[in-house]
Amino acid sequence: MFKGKKVIEVSGNSKMPIQQIKDQLVMNFLSWGKHFLIVFKTFAVRIHFMLFGSYLINDEKETKPRLSLRFNNGVINFYACSVKFIEEKLDEVYDWSCDVMSPLWDPDNAKRKLKANPAMMVCDALLDQNIFSGVGNIIKNEVLFRIKVDPRSIISKMPLKKINEMIRETRKYCFQFLEWKKAYVLKKHWLAHTKKICPRDNVPFTKKHLGKTNRRTFFCTSCQILYA
Repeated sequence: MFKGKKVIEVSGNSKMPIQQIKDQLVMNFLSWGKHFLIVFKTFAVRIHFMLFGSYLINDEKETKPRLSLRFNNGVINFYACSVKFIEEKLDEVYDWSCDVMSPLWDPDNAKRKLKANPAMMVCDALLDQNIFSGVGNIIKNEVLFRIKVDPRSIISKMPLKKINEMIRETRKYCFQFLEWKKAYVLKKHWLAHTKKICPRDNVPFTKKHLGKTNRRTFFCTSCQILYA
């Protein structure tokens, strides 16, 4: 809709020098994990939606947008996000093969990166955007419950079969996550995240803040095996 169009007006409460976007032609729109990239001729604008970010096309909220781009054929507003300018070539900044939902996704590359971090906890590995770009905390909890792996497990202690299963299920769950979110039924499909009782064993879930990211983690010590 806006690809190939010129930005005729820029506004927003971002502290970045957003006025330099005015009169620029949009060359492309790209994504990498949670990064939304607006590509111009000599630079790109990275929108990171953080936890609560959103955007609206030809519509607006009562709150002022972080960034608003107006074109002759409409407007796009970004809210509760971070804005950053990237002047390097995007291929030098991003490893497209680690974007879990990208056609360029390379599971073998993910496996190599996991093997290069043998002491990493699996809960940290799934949230590492350089390995699984786009994976968030909900997906981490749900995937580990699906494959019956304790989040405190160490990568080097996990059987290769389990590592392969984790890589495969992570990509699969990401697409299901998007489908359910679009249908507004995401929470109905949660089996572990924010839950109190394990649906497999009918025992209480353990809730802890784990790993380097200290994110909320829900798991069953009965059916999720600890590889340590």
